[in-house]
Amino acid sequence: MRMYDLIKKKRDGGVLTDEEIKFFVDGFVKGEIPDYQVAALLMAIYFEKLNSDETLALTLAIRDSGDTLDLSDIKGIKVDKHSTGGVGDKTTLVIAPILAACGLKVAKMSGRGLGHTGGTIDKLEAIKGFKTNISREQFIKVVNEVGVAVVGQSGDLTPADKKIYALRDVTATVDDISLIVSSIMGKKLATDSDCLLLDVKVGSGAFMKSYADAEKLARVMVAIGNAAGKKTAAMITDMDSPLGNAVGNSIEVVEAINTLKGEGPRDLDALCRALSVQLLKMSGMVFVEAEEKVNDAISNGKALMKLKEMVSAQGGDASFIDDVSLFPSAKYSLDVLSDREGEFYGIDAEQVGLASITLGAGRVKKEDSIDHAAGIYFHKKNGKINVGERICTLYSDNQSSLSAAESIIKNAIRYSGEDRPLIWKVIE
Repeated sequence: MRMYDLIKKKRDGGVLTDEEIKFFVDGFVKGEIPDYQVAALLMAIYFEKLNSDETLALTLAIRDSGDTLDLSDIKGIKVDKHSTGGVGDKTTLVIAPILAACGLKVAKMSGRGLGHTGGTIDKLEAIKGFKTNISREQFIKVVNEVGVAVVGQSGDLTPADKKIYALRDVTATVDDISLIVSSIMGKKLATDSDCLLLDVKVGSGAFMKSYADAEKLARVMVAIGNAAGKKTAAMITDMDSPLGNAVGNSIEVVEAINTLKGEGPRDLDALCRALSVQLLKMSGMVFVEAEEKVNDAISNGKALMKLKEMVSAQGGDASFIDDVSLFPSAKYSLDVLSDREGEFYGIDAEQVGLASITLGAGRVKKEDSIDHAAGIYFHKKNGKINVGERICTLYSDNQSSLSAAESIIKNAIRYSGEDRPLIWKVIE
């Protein structure tokens, strides 16, 4: 079998066999197939597309390219939630403790932020001492004892995805549905949770800008997950404006804590409850019971206690959960004021993400360091506004970044548009 023949076959619209796909993935990981040939195949795939069988084969080849995470030692129903990425998306910090309080097990592997999207691991590391890199044995122990643990992705899991994505990133082949699906689902299928809920974002701050593309992505991922034997569903949710009021790292953890107290912003609170209910339903619970359990976990304080227990079990200072003033605070701040009067219809989430990078809260390259104290807090995201009214407050340790971020935010405000749903559709 030759890589040349695979490239020519796909270029000419042919269908690759399971063996051919596994050959190119394994050969690339082992260093036997050069970058330039894989890049050529990726471009052929971009133009000629993969069918459902090819997409499943690529997903499984990526899954099998490295270690898999065996969770069989965890007692109980294991659930996972994956977001396709957004701005202000701290839902994992809220729903994971809720689900643990409801009796499910959440063995969660999360990533770091890159570009305009944030990362759960960066947020958690704003808590003093919190360890996101623990042994598998410790990971399993924490999940069994607490019900939830959140760690960084292992370097031994799906090495093919890391290599292939690096090439997609520099060859303009990132935004292909089949390649996106195989990347996401290859990683998700490498861990043996019982149920997987995909939070597929749509809007300016999401990977999928249009609803049609978001639904197509969601349906393909759900089909792939179920075909591979994992109970999978998707919820298509809005990311045209930031989720919640806080965008950053420390301030997002604080907002998650407030949401677990029942005091979070309306959109974040509603979405976290809906995601939690959906996962409880997938685990076998009827809707009414699931909704009641979620509401009780928040109102009786058990969900917040689970977050505190997880932080302590992973080496973090749990007093941060009780006293949010302990979180890092920025040296400088600036209020962004409205310079016009009227009605506004949200704030472009992608531009807000770029403003947060300007302040130091995000990364342009993986190697970049982040400022945990940097971020943006919105006092208003839509509705009537007057001249001089405060829209948001910017935070940074770099004073010179404030004016640049202010300019981005002012240009991100939409003064025309229409109301958008928080949850567009559930695909089961």
